[in-house]
Amino acid sequence: MKTTAQTFAELGLSEATLRGVAKHGFVHPTPIQAKVIPVGLQGHDVIGCAQTGTGKTAAFVLPIADRLTHGKGIRCVILSPTREIALQTKEFLDVFGQGHHLRAAVLIGGVAMGPQTSALRNHPDIVVATPGRLLDHLERRHLNLQKVSEVVLDEADRMLDMGFHRHTMMLSATMPFAVEGLARQYLRDPMRIDVAPPGTLKEGIVHRLYLVDQGQKRTALLRLLKDERGPTLVFVRMKHEADRLARFLLSEGFDIGILHGDRSQRERTEALSAFRTGHPRILVATDIAARGLDIPAIAHVIHYDVPQNAEDYVHRSGRTARYQATGVASVIGTWMDLTSIKAIEKLVGQTLPRCTIEGIPAFVETPPKRFGRLRPRMRH
Repeated sequence: MKTTAQTFAELGLSEATLRGVAKHGFVHPTPIQAKVIPVGLQGHDVIGCAQTGTGKTAAFVLPIADRLTHGKGIRCVILSPTREIALQTKEFLDVFGQGHHLRAAVLIGGVAMGPQTSALRNHPDIVVATPGRLLDHLERRHLNLQKVSEVVLDEADRMLDMGFHRHTMMLSATMPFAVEGLARQYLRDPMRIDVAPPGTLKEGIVHRLYLVDQGQKRTALLRLLKDERGPTLVFVRMKHEADRLARFLLSEGFDIGILHGDRSQRERTEALSAFRTGHPRILVATDIAARGLDIPAIAHVIHYDVPQNAEDYVHRSGRTARYQATGVASVIGTWMDLTSIKAIEKLVGQTLPRCTIEGIPAFVETPPKRFGRLRPRMRH
């Protein structure tokens, strides 16, 4: 990832936090870190927007570590859209909060509440949670949030179902105007920090669009998986489609992992851990894997189902080309996906390059003739 010429010491961080930064191997902050950390240290509410893979987690964790003091109750709540992002954030806090003796508890669904209740009894300073499980514990009066002074909405455009109070930082790779407008109703004179315009595609990714007949989608997927042999993340929309596609790929001789909301937390954790090691090299997932997950080795993202939300294309594609690596984002679409594809192209400000696969007929988009609708034509 791109870094600035500044040092972390120039941002105003304490010596204890800087020791954690050095231990983690960070030398120079990324642009979003350089802009958010000083503002966060001053206690300003923040709306931050930067491309995926630019270090947004450290941008909010570091000022939190500096601002909190151990032993004063739960002072910070970090809300994450998925269990996997929550667990990843907890790992960051364990490193950067160590110098301040900060304790963090993670509250996520899909696992027993008993160990989480025990962690809450151990007087944590920070709670990292998914919204549903946080509400479960609140309803059972397992925790009290009256002393909370720091709130972070990670992947903020997905986290706006809950209210805001006190010092709030919101960071995401996309920030639609409607979402930002809602957030400003609750934040106190927030500072908007943009490192790149919303919808900016990450550098290092080669984008490809394959328009095929609906009946050729699986054939196209097989060809892409055979041509691109690096670790590959395949996105589908529905949980049952992930299972069905995984069974098909297994029958074709591929070693496959599966990640979606109906899998147990143990199965989800094991699937991600195995995928990180490269065995299996293919992970079929729904959009719970689209945001925040940091798996540097992913070489290829395949949108087997075109996302209905244009912002999700940016987040999904951002799982590749991490840390200045390069990667490929391929879309397998049909004529029924053209409206969604146009919405993606409008958001990112560029046309997705049309590509073909040898032996598979491709659709050619023709100008609309009636009723303003695009009509596909087969090219042989």
